[in-house]
Amino acid sequence: MGEFSMQDAIQQFLKQSRLKSGIQALRIEDVWEQIMGKTIAKYTDKIQIVNQTLFISSTVAQLKHELLYQKEKIIERVNEALGEKVINDVVIK
Repeated sequence: MGEFSMQDAIQQFLKQSRLKSGIQALRIEDVWEQIMGKTIAKYTDKIQIVNQTLFISSTVAQLKHELLYQKEKIIERVNEALGEKVINDVVIK
């Protein structure tokens, strides 16, 4: 049995655990302002990941409309920030 760093052991555990999507959602929330900017982050109410789909909630109609046009860019930026392909689709609510 080989030696693992604590980070490698945690990452391996998360790959096999159901906690992974919840932790990734928390990571996205932490960097959401950096990814999308202060204005969008300010008016985004909730971010959630379900089965590789990122759900973004906002009560601002203009923001929802703008985010619909930026779906591909959001997917690209979030996956880049997480360091792996986590998101395949974005749903704006």
